[in-house]
Amino acid sequence: MKTYFFLFLTLLAHGLWAQTQKATEVIRFQVKEAKQGVAVDAAFFYVINNTSISKHTKTDGKLVKTWSDSTGILKHLNSGLVIGNRLYCAHSNYPNKPMSSSIEIFDKNTLTHIDSHSFGFFPGSATWIDFHEGHWWVAFANYSDKNSDGGRDNRWTTLVKFTPQWQQVASWGFPEFLLQSFAPKSTSGGTWGPDGKLYCTGHDKPELYVLQLPERGSTLVYLQTISTPSEGQGFAIDRTQKKEVVVWGITRNDNFVIQSRIK
Repeated sequence: MKTYFFLFLTLLAHGLWAQTQKATEVIRFQVKEAKQGVAVDAAFFYVINNTSISKHTKTDGKLVKTWSDSTGILKHLNSGLVIGNRLYCAHSNYPNKPMSSSIEIFDKNTLTHIDSHSFGFFPGSATWIDFHEGHWWVAFANYSDKNSDGGRDNRWTTLVKFTPQWQQVASWGFPEFLLQSFAPKSTSGGTWGPDGKLYCTGHDKPELYVLQLPERGSTLVYLQTISTPSEGQGFAIDRTQKKEVVVWGITRNDNFVIQSRIK
């Protein structure tokens, strides 16, 4: 009982429940494959499942094209990111052990698989990827349940910064109280926002967490929690929208893709 009371006080002290903003739903589309995440560009959204991707029009959710892995090599695609004509997806061998990860790259027009970057065995599973200020940013998740590997719990979850040539530059851990909110899972989605802040999700909760890099030390700094109609998992901020923050996320249990605006 003392442990739970202490956790309550810690969460309250850090303002996790003091939500000053919320994301308001604009539209939703039911897509049965919506299990892991969604990526967006100017005209389409891309629903990412473990071993498949489907492309849909943003206006009405109409299915345009699908891709499915036929090799048996891919295990667990997570979130995605569109840059130019390429769709980059974080991938891991979850729930297999030891953990290994890669970035799988697709032509966004045809959904043809065109390239791959392997991290090999890495202390965590790649769950999301972004490109910001000339660098790659990849989150490597660890878990506090049966999916733990190498004796690591979710406190080992790490954000890693890489050069465009995939040389590691720096890395940061997540705040302890935020990891408690993720527990027993980890961060499942993340991206840099137009305000220069880092937005991320956990595995299930309908919340976005706003973070920033620390001025000193090695732990990300928590700023705010935003309630959302979507629930954890991989999400995207629509970078074609310049006047407001538009978020695309999913609901895992009933398979909706949801567009919302942060007020």
